[in-house]
Amino acid sequence: MDGNRALLDRLVAWSPVLLLGGLAALTYWLDAQVQPTPVHRDGSTRHDPDLFLTQFKAVTFDAKGLPSESLSAARAAHFPDDDDVELTAPNLVLAQPDKPTLRINADRGVIAGDRTHGDFRGHVRVERDADPNASGTATEPSGPVTLTTSLLHVFTHEQRVETDQPVTIEEPRGIIRGRGMQFDNQAKRVRIDSQVSGTLSPRPQQARQ
Repeated sequence: MDGNRALLDRLVAWSPVLLLGGLAALTYWLDAQVQPTPVHRDGSTRHDPDLFLTQFKAVTFDAKGLPSESLSAARAAHFPDDDDVELTAPNLVLAQPDKPTLRINADRGVIAGDRTHGDFRGHVRVERDADPNASGTATEPSGPVTLTTSLLHVFTHEQRVETDQPVTIEEPRGIIRGRGMQFDNQAKRVRIDSQVSGTLSPRPQQARQ
């Protein structure tokens, strides 16, 4: 009994210390939960450029060593937070074997961090070389094609472009205007969503022998 009584007396004596220690630990834990995440001072959490290039040019080659993508610009700025590259006066060339070459230029552009897509803005112009293997229909023009618009989203690997803005399409048979467009260079298809107008001559008949 005396031993139990002594142990109880010691616990009672130490109880204020234990209580204060528990409160201190709880206060520290609560303070840690409400503190903001430490800010990195290297700029990686802000949308600030970490690299500038002038007269920039980059070329991507396919498995056979042939150039498949070529991107150049008067100025390029890289942003470490999302790995995007902002371009001034960009010029993008997409080429594949047995496909007509696609050339895209604009006032400004942004290439996403994964390099598979990007946006081009301001006086956007797309030029596609003639395709002698196309059918020559309205949805599959065979001659050289020029597209102009104010905003264009480009899928580089798929060689596909689209916009929800007014667009003008010019080719040897005539000119078409509309709003909203999808152009697939690999599938050789173009679609205009709405407000279609313009003139398109029938495909000229080949001279008989």
